[in-house]
Amino acid sequence: MKISEIACQIVRIPNVTAKTASSQDSVIVRVRTACGLEGIGEADSSPEVVKAIVDAPFSHNIACGLRQILVGENPLEHERLWQKMYRRTMYFGRTGAGITAMAAVDMALWDLKGKALGQPIHRLLGGRHHSRLRGYASILFGRDGKETADIARRWVAEGYTAVKFGWEPMGTSEAVDIDLVRGAREGLGDATLLIDAGCVYDARTALRRAHAFAEFKPEWFEEPLREDDIEGYVWLRDRSPIPIAAGEGECGRESFRPLIDRRALDVYQVDISRCGFTDAAYIRSRVEEIGARLCNHCYTSPLTVAASLHWLSTCRDAFIFEDCVEDSPLRHDLTIEKVRSVSGIIEVPDRPGLGVTLDEDFVARHLVAQSR
Repeated sequence: MKISEIACQIVRIPNVTAKTASSQDSVIVRVRTACGLEGIGEADSSPEVVKAIVDAPFSHNIACGLRQILVGENPLEHERLWQKMYRRTMYFGRTGAGITAMAAVDMALWDLKGKALGQPIHRLLGGRHHSRLRGYASILFGRDGKETADIARRWVAEGYTAVKFGWEPMGTSEAVDIDLVRGAREGLGDATLLIDAGCVYDARTALRRAHAFAEFKPEWFEEPLREDDIEGYVWLRDRSPIPIAAGEGECGRESFRPLIDRRALDVYQVDISRCGFTDAAYIRSRVEEIGARLCNHCYTSPLTVAASLHWLSTCRDAFIFEDCVEDSPLRHDLTIEKVRSVSGIIEVPDRPGLGVTLDEDFVARHLVAQSR
């Protein structure tokens, strides 16, 4: 079996708005073989940048586009191909956009392998510990505490027992921040509250907010600091009354390595569309080794939701799953199968590969660029 073609497609919904939500566009990678098999994957990144990395022609031995690297290779040899891609993109990859492009290809390779062998990806990863997971509704803050409380009530009424609020307008002022969290707690009642600050604080301010938020009993305080502030996270985690979560922006094992080595977090959030299955399996082993907790990050489409379910189900102590509830056609309609929590519980797909099928009519209607 040989890779014969790698196609890259960008889809985008109409009326993209200025908000921190990656459920408005996506880059889809299709890995095809001469025998007719196709694996699909996506990256949570800048779609045009990922497309350029896939399409780039040969420059020299460590600056080469992914298609040039992979066509003609055996798609079942995912570990070797990951190392080959990493080596031959060293001048523009390593921990950033290059890894996100590799992650999309890697997701497609695992999907293709699952289809070739007639097995779901979770079985190829070593076997799942969970056939279903508790989902939390992941959504942005309202404009103020009152609107946030209304949003919370909506998702509790939908059956969710946990809701995460994030990003703007958090970080505006202490009064605004506390109003937002108080509103979230009032709307949730006894349901689990998760707070995503969106990288807006320095370490000392984050610690003050952690103490202020503690009375509202959040399950975690996510990304209070800049993603690169490793020392700040170590300092904060040692002092915070609330567990500290982060990792969604990290791309691959080398990006996660200093966080894990320094035991900087309580909860490590891994995005398969930024890490791929191959590196996510390594990260899982390292985090379990240090006794910390794992969760997925996912705010794109059902492709990454399905991929995340396969991976997180293989994590021994998985306790909750991020379920983006943005009202976006990309989140809900990209695949024929609907992959979303029902009454607060989300099922792990058990069909071969990712277990989801692209709605080709949706892709055609929202396609803005493609390459072969």
